[in-house]
Amino acid sequence: MNRKTLVLPAIVGLLGPLLAACGGSDSGSKGGDAIVVGTTDRFTASSEAPAPLDPAYAYDVGTWNILRQTVQTLMVQPRGDGEPEPEAAEKCSFSDTGNERYACTLRKDLKFSNGDPVTAKDVKFSIDRARNIKADSGVFALLSTIDTVETQGDREVIFHLKTADATFPFKLSTPVAGIVNPDDYEKGKLRDGFQVDGSGPYTIESEVKNNELVNAVYTKNPNYKGLLTPKNDKVELRSFESADTMGTALEKGDIDLMTRSMTPAQIQKLSKNSTGSVDLVEMPGLEIRYLAFNTDATSVKTRAVRQAMAQVVNRGELIDKVYGTQAEPLFSLVPATITGHSNSFFNKYGDPSTTKAKSLLSRANITAPVKLTLHYTTDHYGTATKSEFEVLKKQLNASGLFQVDIKGEAWDKFRPAEQAGKYDVYGMGWFPDFPDADNYIAPFLDKDNFLGSPYTNNQIIGTLIPESRREADRLTASKSLSEIQDIVADDVPVLPLWQGKQYIAARDDITGAEWALNSSSTLQLWELGRGL
Repeated sequence: MNRKTLVLPAIVGLLGPLLAACGGSDSGSKGGDAIVVGTTDRFTASSEAPAPLDPAYAYDVGTWNILRQTVQTLMVQPRGDGEPEPEAAEKCSFSDTGNERYACTLRKDLKFSNGDPVTAKDVKFSIDRARNIKADSGVFALLSTIDTVETQGDREVIFHLKTADATFPFKLSTPVAGIVNPDDYEKGKLRDGFQVDGSGPYTIESEVKNNELVNAVYTKNPNYKGLLTPKNDKVELRSFESADTMGTALEKGDIDLMTRSMTPAQIQKLSKNSTGSVDLVEMPGLEIRYLAFNTDATSVKTRAVRQAMAQVVNRGELIDKVYGTQAEPLFSLVPATITGHSNSFFNKYGDPSTTKAKSLLSRANITAPVKLTLHYTTDHYGTATKSEFEVLKKQLNASGLFQVDIKGEAWDKFRPAEQAGKYDVYGMGWFPDFPDADNYIAPFLDKDNFLGSPYTNNQIIGTLIPESRREADRLTASKSLSEIQDIVADDVPVLPLWQGKQYIAARDDITGAEWALNSSSTLQLWELGRGL
């Protein structure tokens, strides 16, 4: 086993054109058997979420990774990070000085996988459809700055924005902006089940058992026309019930590569081994974990309770006991490697202190211990989540200020309950839609936020977010972004815990594994090949 460390900057715009193209070398066989990729992501259709793979609904890293292989977007995030580049589009740009009018020209002879032409009207249909359906996943909020979509002829699409939004090109690279065929997707209704059709680099065949997608076979789309260069003809994505069974399959050679989520123990074991037929690739990651609060719930409605929790939680101890070198403490919603980051929580609370936390509760006339249940998902972020919440429970209870229980639920139950406001405190993870500070702020704090949080701050929504979006230079936006992070540290509608690295383990005849995930945890199956 060889260990590889891929160093890719997560800061937007740092690489420029050097690594911009997704093509690169064609090393690796395009023929032969399918490359089999393992994941612990679970894809379930239920009465609460019957359309998990509809671009107008899907809003988690697992479902987005399915859509990114099959549904084409106007823009795409490049191989080595940086500014998004045209994908279904031939060119895109702001056509005014105020970043309020964005125009795209489609590539010539663009087609859906069934051979139907892709036109500007299809782009408008797809974008307007997601905006009008307003799925309860909250994904439509990524398109909230759009006022109207205009078409001119078959290839010109013009987006008129309500307000300046320098991050808009990134938003057009996300699956909610994916182009779908009106023949396959109804205008005002989500598409139930697991069928996906588009104009992306692959078509997909889904194997479904008991309303779960257990296997997805991607075949190179002969009609695809875009920026990407698939280095294989077929990839199979296989879903496993646990990281242990996935790891066993890799050891036996039943799969060629495994990705999220491996356990800390698996990563540690692979890191230490120096021989064998499996390579571990370590990459920078922008994943974060945090506690979220239903600020209308009686138990945490008083800000002092949330502040006291922020004062007690020991991130260093949590990481040491559960994740080791695979994570770092996070003191803001915005990760340390993103332009605009501020250590706002550390600046306000400093080191963990039971004495300071007790004072916060006392001044608010809160009688300790405060009884709370911390909810977490058992199957969405990996098996280590349970251990993480056991440590949090122990820390809070050891302070004498809290009486905490923890409770885990499978994601298909957890997410609807969270959205319905049934949890007072719950653990979530965030894989960014695109690598910009705005995407760690707006989804949590803007109107129609994806958490469905009742927390609102008029200064953030009405002034600071719009200010930050006016600045194409993200360094210039840092002042507004820092103010937002300071308000979050004071009000604590969420409590950031850690940011993590990401890993891929691949058999040594697989090429391109170091490019198979970008910093936003986007799975790029087109990069994989077979060879030396």
